[in-house]
Amino acid sequence: MPRNRRRTRPRRSSSAASGGSVTEPAGRDRSCPGTFARAWAKAVAGTSYLPMAQAQLEALLQRLTERLAVALRSEPFDLRIGQQVGAELVRAHIASAEGLGRTVEVIQLRLVRDLGLVAEDVEDRMARLLATVATGYARALRDRTLDEQETIRRAAMTARAQAERALRDSEARFRHQATHDPLTDLPNRTLFTERLTAALTRPGRHADRVGVCFLDLDRFKVVNDSLGHQVGDRLLIAVANRLRAALGEHLVARLGGDEFVILVERTAGTDDAVRVAEAALAAVNEPALVDGHELTVSASIGIVERQVADTTPVELMRAADSTLHWAKAAGGARWSLFDADRNRRELARYALSAAIPTALERGEFYLDYQPLTALRDGRVLGMEALVRWRHPELGVLRPDSFIGLAEETGLIGQLGGWVLAEACREARTWADQAGDAPFVSVNLAVQQVRRPGLVDEVRALLGRTGLPPGRLQLEITESTMMSTAEEPVRALRVLADLGVRIAIDDFGTGYCNLAYLRGLPVTELKVAGEFVTGLRAPADDPASRTDERILAALVSLAHALRVTVTAEGVETAEQAARLRAIDCDAAQGWHFGRPGPARQHLDRSPALSGTGV
Repeated sequence: MPRNRRRTRPRRSSSAASGGSVTEPAGRDRSCPGTFARAWAKAVAGTSYLPMAQAQLEALLQRLTERLAVALRSEPFDLRIGQQVGAELVRAHIASAEGLGRTVEVIQLRLVRDLGLVAEDVEDRMARLLATVATGYARALRDRTLDEQETIRRAAMTARAQAERALRDSEARFRHQATHDPLTDLPNRTLFTERLTAALTRPGRHADRVGVCFLDLDRFKVVNDSLGHQVGDRLLIAVANRLRAALGEHLVARLGGDEFVILVERTAGTDDAVRVAEAALAAVNEPALVDGHELTVSASIGIVERQVADTTPVELMRAADSTLHWAKAAGGARWSLFDADRNRRELARYALSAAIPTALERGEFYLDYQPLTALRDGRVLGMEALVRWRHPELGVLRPDSFIGLAEETGLIGQLGGWVLAEACREARTWADQAGDAPFVSVNLAVQQVRRPGLVDEVRALLGRTGLPPGRLQLEITESTMMSTAEEPVRALRVLADLGVRIAIDDFGTGYCNLAYLRGLPVTELKVAGEFVTGLRAPADDPASRTDERILAALVSLAHALRVTVTAEGVETAEQAARLRAIDCDAAQGWHFGRPGPARQHLDRSPALSGTGV
């Protein structure tokens, strides 16, 4: 309180006998609670969301002001009133820290002045009053928070109970649907797996046998693409109904798409499963009228039948899936029976193909070479690079063990690129020994020929290794050359213009005609060994004479096109002599050298003899 307030003699209230109460100054109005209430309302407005009008707020605060005045005048001093005022503020939603702060501020600065209260101990009473207001406010706020938390907890418990009840209802409602295909109403994969597992694990079933027929419609995508998915779906429904009717005693399930599976329990052998598969094929093959379209489809089926004790659900389905692919690969519209030996071979092939990238990184591949020898003087003209795989477990593998796998899996580009690079690198060392060193001949796979960057790859290799273009020959199969589009042929022409030799391998086994060769950048024809084999028979043998005439005609026409001819598969001196007689340029085969390191063939070359290579 200001220390220079002019004191007047107070008019004591009836409760002032003890001399410690707060009194009003003489000659003034008793109080101005409305003025203070308006100031209080202005101070707390906007500190909290208040669900009342301004007039209502002022009325509330005027009532609380009067109670505060009573507290200051009371004798003895009643602390409970201040606590009640603080609680009332919280109940009125004046419940923010800012609202309490402004309340304390306005009471401290204006209450005594606006109410005209004077006393010796007014400052002490004011401090105690503010403390009780804050205490009541804090307690009420705490209680409200706890009440709200309890309300939230109960609401969360109620919501969780409702959600759990709804989930149970939903699960109960959608559970004969969770196990059935919504389109065909056949059992789905979930139910089939449950039944299959039960058939394999039920007590006392170890001696029983079980069969699985995995069915897939042939060329079903054509129906969807040409007639639309709606027709395709109706065709699937028709197929499902037929399978259900024809195989009612067995569990028929739809796995998805156009895949169905049939569980044959308690079989007496593979014949039981085969009969089920044949009945399924017959049911599928019946024509179906769908939206005015008469559709006839076929199916392929993979059959697995074995003793229950020897298998698991996963193994059975994996085997059935593999067998289904065998039926598809054989042309479809048929069933195939699982073959454990074939499956092991295919798994081994898969493992071998998967190991190719790692084998390249580890340097397990290397090159052998077979000479291409001039028939006129025995000079080694070139050497064909033949890749070998030094497998850490299987030993040395020949190309026929893994080249096909690399082509199937798309790894032939990586492997073929390594062969080409390694052959160019090694051939460059041959050129260092003599000016007339043989060229290196490298086979290119179809994927390599069709790869857009072939020209840049070869040009970069020649530049990096320093191998002259004329010392590199690229061998392309006859079928590859005849079936390539214009762009690959253009790439071969660019390489030929650089000086790279282009050869057609296995000529005569495809459908090539010599007239077509006029427009191709071909340097050499390598005649397939099938024609040369006939030359091993006596010269007066009719079949042998026919092969010789064919070869003579090929050589004559090739020379007319300025293309040299190399005969493959030459194994005897007699074959070499007869080829020399028809003016064949060169030969390749065991008679002139088996595949091996380049050194053993270079030592035979007249151009390099005596060089110590």
